[in-house]
Amino acid sequence: MTKQPKYLGLLKNEKVRRWYENLNARSYLTATTWLRTLGLYCELENTAPDKLLKDMDKPDFRDKFADFVRKMEREDKAGSYIIRFKKVLRSFGRFNGKNLELNINIANDHLSPTIENERVPNKDELSRLLRKATSRGRVSISLMAYAGLRPESLGNYEGADGLRIKDIKGLRLTDSIEFDKIPVRVSVKSMLSKARHQYFSFIGEEGATYIKEYLEERRRQGEDLDYDSPLLQFDNKKAYVRKNAFLRTTLITRDIRDAIQGAGLKMRPYVLRAYFSTALDIAESKGLISHPWRQFIMGHKGDIEARYSTNKRLPPDMIEEMRESYRKCLKYLETRVSDVSEDNAKLFLQQQLLSAVGYKQEEIDKIDLANISNEDFQQLLRDKVAGAMTENGAKQKVIPVSDVEKYIQEGYDFEAVLPNGKAVMRLRF
Repeated sequence: MTKQPKYLGLLKNEKVRRWYENLNARSYLTATTWLRTLGLYCELENTAPDKLLKDMDKPDFRDKFADFVRKMEREDKAGSYIIRFKKVLRSFGRFNGKNLELNINIANDHLSPTIENERVPNKDELSRLLRKATSRGRVSISLMAYAGLRPESLGNYEGADGLRIKDIKGLRLTDSIEFDKIPVRVSVKSMLSKARHQYFSFIGEEGATYIKEYLEERRRQGEDLDYDSPLLQFDNKKAYVRKNAFLRTTLITRDIRDAIQGAGLKMRPYVLRAYFSTALDIAESKGLISHPWRQFIMGHKGDIEARYSTNKRLPPDMIEEMRESYRKCLKYLETRVSDVSEDNAKLFLQQQLLSAVGYKQEEIDKIDLANISNEDFQQLLRDKVAGAMTENGAKQKVIPVSDVEKYIQEGYDFEAVLPNGKAVMRLRF
């Protein structure tokens, strides 16, 4: 059942109704929240919307509101809570032709005590949270923590729209559920975006696995999936009449809150998006992703967004470059440790060799070791060794492996074995 605003009766007033509908045309959440705030102000000040509008014409209205603000402050109400009354009264008054400024200062109006000390979860805590979540909850958590989506992008507050299976680009519904490419591109249409613009993000192998497992579970329960199906579906075990096509935001966050409680943690669901943002901050500082691309996949407006919204699509090569940048960020996002494989062992060895010949970790992070050819990798080693020889003169030598013992006796330390079978030695100081 759709939750109705507390002060629904105010909508019987035509001036309130028109103001509410004007807000609702842009944001259902803002409209319902501000309607409740208007109702609460009327209740606290023992007034009504029509009388409130008449009082706005009186010279002492500003003074009365100032008294209201000071009273709230004495009651230790947060500045971020009090300022909402100011915004709502100004909006309601101006919509109804009142030139209302209300230039009243509110102490600490930029602070939110409930979230000021909120901490972003670490990987272990996120892993615990995922284990405690339902299969549907794991998908929601992954899309927020690994793709940076807002909960209202998964399903809006009215339950009228939400993410569909077709928005997971490259997901194929055949006899099995497969992905063409990983990381998977996740498209968010304009009506589900807070900034009201279309954009996309990505999700890696761990999140894609949760999506695959959840959709397979729905198939086993008898659902006939198609590309227009909601990505998040109602629980078939609940016997009730569904009035909405999609899960509402409150139900999506309820799944997450249940998992948070089960994991013994204290946080808001929205902190998962902060987890994503923090990981990208680290990746950007290491040169793994550019700032414009980071802004774009976070759903913020910027240079890339302007190009995307104008042309409706980015060149395929740019999308692939963005996908590759995101892939490099996954080490700071995903909680799963990949199984040891031949490819992983090769990557580990390559990283160790690069480090041994003098590459810094920031330089190694920028090298696409997964796709580099053996010849190019060997050239990287040769270039670094040659540079070191130029800088250090006789301090570093490349010798046959068979001569390592001899050079150790002569005062050199072993550094690394190169792919060509030679060894790198460095003179002790």
